[in-house]
Amino acid sequence: MKVECKISADYKEPYAVLYINRMTPAVTEIISMLEKEDTVSLTLIATKERKTYFIKPEDISLVRTEGREIVCYDKLKNRYLVDKPLYELENILDTHFVRISKSTIVNINQICHVEASFNGTMELVMKNGVTDYISRSFRKGFKERLGLK
Repeated sequence: MKVECKISADYKEPYAVLYINRMTPAVTEIISMLEKEDTVSLTLIATKERKTYFIKPEDISLVRTEGREIVCYDKLKNRYLVDKPLYELENILDTHFVRISKSTIVNINQICHVEASFNGTMELVMKNGVTDYISRSFRKGFKERLGLK
């Protein structure tokens, strides 16, 4: 197969045209790969001890504010600093994340268990042992998201 690639600042986004005489499994696979190019998994850039790390969303357990810092915890309970505001992270993280309070977003695939706590809040324990609270104002949305009543 011949491939030609033109690079120009005039192109705002990638655009591909294939000239083929028949559809083959290889061509179908190439088309699938090209269509997924825009939806490639986000990699979160975070720092720890003056080193930069690239963390995949599926490895993130939760993201929250701690004082003036935005931090994320991974599956192994490593703590990283993130240089994006929480509302922006909420918009860019995939559908496996849900906000549980004004200061915390969690990966629903990393939740170990939830239990009732005082004042109508719920304590959430992640698989890595990190705990947080689901505030009353976010409880209904959290339950709906998980399909609970």
